[in-house]
Order: sequence, then C-alpha cells, then structure tokens
Amino acid sequence: MIHFEWPWLLTALPLPLLIRWLFPANTPMEQAALKVPFMDDFSEGQTRAVSQTRQWPLLLAAIAWCLLVIACTRPQWLGEPIEQAVSGRDLMLAVDLSASMQEQDFIINKQPVDRLTATKGVAGDFINRRIGDRLGLILFGTQAYLQTPLTFDRKTVLTLLNESVIGLAGDNTAIGDAIGLAVKRLKNQPANSRVLILMTDGANTAGEVSPLKAAELAAASQLKIYTIGIGADEMIVRSFFGNRKVNPSRDLDENTLVKIAESTGGRYFRARNTDELDNIYMLLDKLEPVEKDKQYFRPRSELYYWPLSLALGLSAFICLSRVRLS
Repeated sequence: MIHFEWPWLLTALPLPLLIRWLFPANTPMEQAALKVPFMDDFSEGQTRAVSQTRQWPLLLAAIAWCLLVIACTRPQWLGEPIEQAVSGRDLMLAVDLSASMQEQDFIINKQPVDRLTATKGVAGDFINRRIGDRLGLILFGTQAYLQTPLTFDRKTVLTLLNESVIGLAGDNTAIGDAIGLAVKRLKNQPANSRVLILMTDGANTAGEVSPLKAAELAAASQLKIYTIGIGADEMIVRSFFGNRKVNPSRDLDENTLVKIAESTGGRYFRARNTDELDNIYMLLDKLEPVEKDKQYFRPRSELYYWPLSLALGLSAFICLSRVRLS
C-alpha cells in the first residue's frame, strides 16, 4: 500500500499554469514585412514544424514537474501490520563493575569465568525476553553513570552491556549512587511500572548517598528494587602448601541488600552460580511479567527517490536537447 506523508503538497501541481496566467510571455511585434505570395505555403509549413518541435519539451517539462511534486509529498510503501506486545514497564538494570567482579568463581562450559562474564551471559537472555518493556542500563563502580537511557531497543542495551569492562567506573562500589541515579531517571515515568534490578558482589564503599537513604528515596518515588548478590560461598584455592577453601563473597553486604529490597517492595536474591542466577531471572519474569496487550505498527519504506530521479533525468534530457537544437 502506498501512503503519502504530505499529500497537501499536491496543491502545487497547477502552480506553473498559475504563473503563466499571472505573468504571460511577451508577444513579439508583428512584422510589417512585404509578403511574397509563393513563400506563404513554405512559411506556414516551417511554422508548423517549429511548433511541433517545441511541444514535446513542454510535455516532458510538465511530466517532470508532476514527478517532482509527487516526490515532495514523500510517498512511502506500507508493509503488512506487525504485532508488538507492549507492557508499559520501565525496567532499569544496574550492574556492578568494581574490581571484585573479576573474581573467577563461576563456571560456564566447565571453564571458570569472572562474575561479570557470568552476569552478561544470563542477563543477556533476560534482556532478549523482555519484549515490550523499556530497558535502561546503569553501570557503577566508584561512580555510577547511565550507559543506556530507557529504550525499546533491546539489542542496543545488550550490546552496551557486553561491551562493559571491569574497572570502567572505578574499583570501588557505589550502590547508593546507582540507586539514586535510577530514581532520577525513572521519576518522570508512570507510577507502578518502575523497576530496578541491581546486581552487586560487595558492600557500599563509595558514593555520596548511602544505600539505605537511596532506598528511602526509591520507595517514596514508587521504584521497586530487586537486589541480586553475586558470588560463590566457597572456592578451592590451590597454593604451594596445598588446597584450601575460601569464601570469595565475604565482602558481600547481604543485610543491606535485603533491607533495600524489602523497603521498596522488591526481593533479594542470592546467585552463587550461573544456574541460580538464571533461575533468578526466570523468577523475575514471573514477578514482573510481560503484559499481553498488543500494538501494531507497519514498516515503512521511502519511495520519493524514484519520482525524484525521473524528474531530474527528464530535466537533464530537456536541457541537453535544447543545447543541441540551438
């Protein structure tokens, strides 16, 4: 189906005729030359030939004008309607990039990987499932900054998450600042649809706002926070003196994360391995389900360049022909 974005521009079609009527061409003065009888037939035939020669450039110019006006109306080809689920939920992800996230206490394909790599893999699947949600991404370390504002473009959010690296925002952990930034970015969005998923493996060691104070601000603005504590409870460390067990998550402040979640109506989750982390995101899909309301949109393809190209081609042909005739 062809659609014209600016159909009112079709009113410009009679513009050349209007200009011709308002500003008629100057009529050459009749020549009072001596007429020769036997030259009349020759003169009339020559005039008729010249008149026919001048008609086809005028016709081509009229066609070129019509094509140019059609191009200005911005014709578009509308594709078949595509169904799109829209939930209206504004969901922000806050990911810890502090130095402790490089601890390799997760296993993927029987290979040890750091916590950030495991988070990227599982969170990526979660992002792909959130069809219809507006997603945003906050990265925090010593400082918190907005990496991706709220958008329906899940591919961009996933790409920027995968491009994040440990230490990009500093080596410390500013949990309070991350929550405060989420509150600021979501405060103008509709209430009862604001969700923050905060993933960290440590305690608040930096920032200007304490986590509990930031949680109070979040609760006042109706921002629901789900907190996820990342890191294994125990890990075998090999050394010169043999193997020993250590707790790589000894710095994780679970009490604060629990209080943050409870004060905002969310929940706290503990992810000790990739399976638990994946199950947490599956549970989040159930707690914050994607709505079934659907909207439709029709993809559009621009067509203006076709009539524009033809109009320019005809104009060039007319100009070249007049040069040759002259």
